Amino acid sequence: MEMNQVTLPVNNMEDAVDFYLVLGFTQIVDTPHYARFSCPKGGSTFSLSLELEEFKNGAIIYFETEELDELVESLIGKGIEFELLPTEQRYLWTEAVLKDPSGNKIKLFWAGENRLSPPWKADKRG
Repeated sequence: MEMNQVTLPVNNMEDAVDFYLVLGFTQIVDTPHYARFSCPKGGSTFSLSLELEEFKNGAIIYFETEELDELVESLIGKGIEFELLPTEQRYLWTEAVLKDPSGNKIKLFWAGENRLSPPWKADKRG
């Protein structure tokens, strides 16, 4: 299997679309209640779904880039605010944390080989 996409709830589609365009994604579906984006590298997509009711999304979406520091600097220059600037984590990933206009938590990160092969790697199968 391969993951196709993740759908994030948003409370303002226009603000959310503008935000993700600034982050560098390409919008490939555009409706008043649903938007889909392709990632700059690879074949992954993600989407936004307009929610009219109040919601809380506890999920965290991760976007990986080897050029993490340069991307964060560029986004700060475009007015994007970060909760955490690139910081090496105990699990050997470097992460920057921000939230989209609807409060969805996003981590921009670089893990290198530690993403799929950390020192504590397991190989369990069902």
